[in-house]
Amino acid sequence: MSSSGTQSYDVTAESTAPPAAVWALLLDARSWPVWSRVGSLEAAASQGLSADGRDGVGAVRAFRTGKTVTKERITALDPERRFSYEGVDVPVMLDYQASVDLCETPGGGTRIRWHGTYRVGKGNAWIFRWYLRRFMRDMATGLAEHAGGPAGRP
Repeated sequence: MSSSGTQSYDVTAESTAPPAAVWALLLDARSWPVWSRVGSLEAAASQGLSADGRDGVGAVRAFRTGKTVTKERITALDPERRFSYEGVDVPVMLDYQASVDLCETPGGGTRIRWHGTYRVGKGNAWIFRWYLRRFMRDMATGLAEHAGGPAGRP
């Protein structure tokens, strides 16, 4: 695949929940289909998932959205502050790296900043940039809303 230069996205959302509640949802791959646009966790295609919902560095989580399965490896964890991962097998994208930064707000809630970089084939760059930015904004918003609701409280 001939690729274009590095692309990026950077989206934010705010939650009424404290960073600990947001963090717990990020670590638990099984929660992602509940609050995000991800359709399902493909446990059989994943590696190193934690039984207690606290996946660690090195865990590879396989998520299905429609017919597409993506695999992402957790690369760094700074508890309640930064969750980082990279694409292991992400159709259309190359060199995918992303982080979710959490910052406590003055009212005790959390500002969520989800940002990443990637490369795609030249023919897909403009449409994919638009699609991914929207998709990731929905991911951040879903995380913020679910963490702040009754089901997301620790």
